[in-house]
Amino acid sequence: MKLLAFETATEACSVALHVDGQVLERFEIAPRRHAELSLPWAEQLLAEAGISRNQLDGIALSRGPGAFTGVRLAIAIAQGIALALDRPLLPVSTLQTLAMRAPQTASQVLASIDARMGEIYAACFVRNAGGELQLQGSEVVIAPEAFELPADESGWAGVGTGFAAVEGVLAARFHSRLTSLDAQALPCASDVLRIAVPAMLRGEGIAPELVQPAYLRDNVALTLVEQQALRDSKR
Repeated sequence: MKLLAFETATEACSVALHVDGQVLERFEIAPRRHAELSLPWAEQLLAEAGISRNQLDGIALSRGPGAFTGVRLAIAIAQGIALALDRPLLPVSTLQTLAMRAPQTASQVLASIDARMGEIYAACFVRNAGGELQLQGSEVVIAPEAFELPADESGWAGVGTGFAAVEGVLAARFHSRLTSLDAQALPCASDVLRIAVPAMLRGEGIAPELVQPAYLRDNVALTLVEQQALRDSKR
């Protein structure tokens, strides 16, 4: 199987290629350079693997939540390639992708991304018998002081920039329930592939035009005045 994957939902930019079990990747923390880097990296990976676009079986992408422009970019690039090749798309949750950064021994993972404006994106994942991380509850955008973990369970692995956001509120609230914490972790395209390859084998690819971004915020284009009002309301 040959899958190309894009992850541009945070300040990190990455592209990865899966070719019959082997994975090649480009990754860089490159704010505002995602559009500049993504396609050239994809072409470099294809050349390095010695295959053409026509040999791809599908395109995977991180569909959010995350930075709105980054989420839109990954969808636009993936749709363009998939439509040109008549291939399926495999959209993957950015938070689930981030959760893959947790230790393999972790049975429960809290993944969180800094959503700016005093909020975080967050979701809980539980590892099933097959080793896959499955969403527990729903993905949310929320103030870190308002987020709650399920019941009183401990033994969570925390990953993502949401733990450092808003002066580290999330990390401080749940430190006694975390077995590990990586507040610098960012999602990457190789982890998109770790989710997308099994999904492709299960026949879960979809038509390119059916892909929807997961913004979570209803208003994705707040004016500067609205942003300041939101910040003031959280003080």
